[in-house]
Amino acid sequence: MAQGEPAQERVNTPRDRTLACIGVGAMGEALVRGILRAGLVPREQVWVTDADQDKLVRVAQEHGVHAATNPEAARLADTVIVAVKPHLVAPVLREIGPALKSGACVISIAAGVPLRVIEGNLPPGTPAIRAMPNTPCLIGQGAIALAPGRHASAEQVAEAQRLFGALGLTVIVDESHMDAVTGLSGSGPAYVYLFIEALADGGVLAGLPRDVALRLAAQTVAGAARMVLETGRHPGELKDMVTSPAGTTIAGVSVLEDRGFRGATMRAVQAASARSAELGRLAGQEAGD
Repeated sequence: MAQGEPAQERVNTPRDRTLACIGVGAMGEALVRGILRAGLVPREQVWVTDADQDKLVRVAQEHGVHAATNPEAARLADTVIVAVKPHLVAPVLREIGPALKSGACVISIAAGVPLRVIEGNLPPGTPAIRAMPNTPCLIGQGAIALAPGRHASAEQVAEAQRLFGALGLTVIVDESHMDAVTGLSGSGPAYVYLFIEALADGGVLAGLPRDVALRLAAQTVAGAARMVLETGRHPGELKDMVTSPAGTTIAGVSVLEDRGFRGATMRAVQAASARSAELGRLAGQEAGD
């Protein structure tokens, strides 16, 4: 570089990134698959681990990544995703902590395990992020909330968004909102599946063949959701576009309102959020917090 020429900021390319995924169950493998498909990290710079050795070998061979032990993976990766059951998070963090690269960021996807437990079982000052993905991540249509810990840098949070963005929509939230996220988008797919099933049953009741009713119900929900996301319009406004005076839709909406559809849905989110908070307290007790 010539004297007096301004220094250029170094671009962090995929070739620079290294990743470990501790645990390759359904969600862990989905993360690896999505990240590789998007070209965010080269295959040769991804390490995976799992207590089930047969599963570990299969995932490593199928995706062309390295099989490793937990400490080996932690030693080599800049970003370590911990995708194990909630009760295993604390012991796994204690196992990998001494092996972590300097400045490596640990991302936990365990439901209900708070940052105080994650950070408390890692060496002091370790950057950590708590993530809440949902099951549609398995097909790249997930909703993922990220809550940064005290030591996570803006660059590390941006990297987490890049990685999880391969699986769907990402949002950054304060950890105080993570129980609400769990009750809404974490548990929400189950509520939607119930609605799709009920919608299809309604079609069958009205005379449609079940396979036709189910396909129409699922596509109706998928299309309505895309309308909300892509138009940016309030759901109430979109509802009003369908609801003509004295028409068929308002007749159906009236029944849903009479039966407390909206109130029941709100209470479901509230109940799931409360249960998430309870599980978080239990996780803290089990970890000696």
